[in-house]
Amino acid sequence: MKKIEAIIKPFKLDEVKDALHELGLQGITVIEAKGFGRQKGHTELYRGAEYIVDFLPKMKIEVVCPDELAERAVEAISNAARTGRIGDGKIFIIPVDDAVRIRTGERGGDAI
Repeated sequence: MKKIEAIIKPFKLDEVKDALHELGLQGITVIEAKGFGRQKGHTELYRGAEYIVDFLPKMKIEVVCPDELAERAVEAISNAARTGRIGDGKIFIIPVDDAVRIRTGERGGDAI
């Protein structure tokens, strides 16, 4: 199993969710986040004063899937989240040793 964590722009969330659903992945976790990468934020003008906004709004998506679906899930997220502009985000792939469904006690692939 693999855990895929993706940091994306907030307005791309629905497209990414739909792309993962088309693959048959149903369970995802979404977390509102703030952060910055290489772009280091930007400046905004408010009531004549300039402010540096260094933490930009992002969405963090987490999904655990079988090894055989991981690469297709990464491609789906990447294609759905891409705008071609700076700040599109990152995807991290992490191995998962085991999973447990709390309600039934199922383990491994059956738990996801």
